[in-house]
Amino acid sequence: MAMSGTPSAGSDNTRTLDPGGRNVIFLWIELPANKSAPVNLRHQLVFSSTPARTDKPSDATLEDFSVPVIQNPIPTLSPPFEGGIWLAGDGPVNDSNHRRSIFAIDGHIYSPERFAIDWVKVGPNGDSRHDGTSENENWWGWGEPVLAVADGDITEVVDEFPDNTPRVLPPITLDNIGGNHIILQIARNRFVTYAHLQRGSIKVRTGAHVHRGDVLALLGNSGNTTGAHLHLQLTDDNSVLQSQGVPFVFAAFTYLGPGADYPEKQVSEPWGNSIPPGDGVLKFESVKK
Repeated sequence: MAMSGTPSAGSDNTRTLDPGGRNVIFLWIELPANKSAPVNLRHQLVFSSTPARTDKPSDATLEDFSVPVIQNPIPTLSPPFEGGIWLAGDGPVNDSNHRRSIFAIDGHIYSPERFAIDWVKVGPNGDSRHDGTSENENWWGWGEPVLAVADGDITEVVDEFPDNTPRVLPPITLDNIGGNHIILQIARNRFVTYAHLQRGSIKVRTGAHVHRGDVLALLGNSGNTTGAHLHLQLTDDNSVLQSQGVPFVFAAFTYLGPGADYPEKQVSEPWGNSIPPGDGVLKFESVKK
């Protein structure tokens, strides 16, 4: 599946580039579970233009340029929470806001949110909130303990931003976009970012070694957010924004169906070694030690 920025009025497979413009093409390639990832991907792009003084289009084809596929093992993470039902907001699909986010910083392009998830807790009423929306306490996830998803070392801690009033977004900059956050290094070139944490709740310091399941902080509403949730991403460098997003899986969870259908059309499917789909609802089992 491929998507780019400006669809034309014609075929779904056709996109229009304005003169002097540029597009980003997003690819989402699905493979059977028993098939290994390819070593390389080959691409073919066909450009067709219609000069102003002729109705005969001229085509140009670019092909045979190869892109290597990284073969590193995909980390298996533990749940970032002590069980519960959660919405995987803007999770990994080709057209999610996270996957489409690109940051230009100091002359370089970064896409740290390729596989990021905004975790929103779903309560017994089938909603993310109860008794209104005016207070952070109205969100079921507010104050939820946030856990280490693997053994590792804390490489960055920021705990200085106030939690937002729900539905009110403060001015956002590159410095405060993640709000109060933690970065946890779990392997060489693998860093987990926990963003939008509750101010004053962080229980670890930079340099600390933590174990899978340790409580790191409480879920909050700081930074680029209008409601209590946890932004979780895995990247290849020790930076919230100046890094590239990389995939991860969870060992096990129960998939309950798309968020748009929950709870009216709920399913119950055990998934293993998987990453949840965008805006899907799932249940983590308790991982208490």
